[in-house]
Amino acid sequence: MRVVIQRVRASSVSVEGNLVGQISRGLNLLVGVAPTDTAAELDWMARKCLDLRLFPAEGSDRWEQSVQEIGGELLVISQFTLYGDCRKGRRPSFDQAAPPAQAEVLYNQFVEKLRQSGLRVETGQFGAMMQVHIENDGPVTLLLERSAATDS
Repeated sequence: MRVVIQRVRASSVSVEGNLVGQISRGLNLLVGVAPTDTAAELDWMARKCLDLRLFPAEGSDRWEQSVQEIGGELLVISQFTLYGDCRKGRRPSFDQAAPPAQAEVLYNQFVEKLRQSGLRVETGQFGAMMQVHIENDGPVTLLLERSAATDS
């Protein structure tokens, strides 16, 4: 599983010109799912996204608070292109991404795990062409990855 975490002042997603998700201060999460991902990867990734200290405390520059501690919001966008392999040729290969039916189930489970935090969680529309507007704060952008085959 791969997640690009972006600390945002605001973020929104539209499909065919219609707003489908919008948040204020919090995290924009771009989520890619691998065919080997299990509940263990989902649990680890959800906990990590919720607990990472990415926000400064009042009057400080140090990142001392998590999205949970600030009562932030989450916008979660499915993005199979995170598994695009561009090493050969001129067209990316997406062989390492989970098939759409499997990815959608795991993506929805991941979103549900995040919602269990009590924070406001908005989403895009799985499988749709989306326009994502991100007001990155910092900018702070991190890549998290966890693989069932290599991590414990």
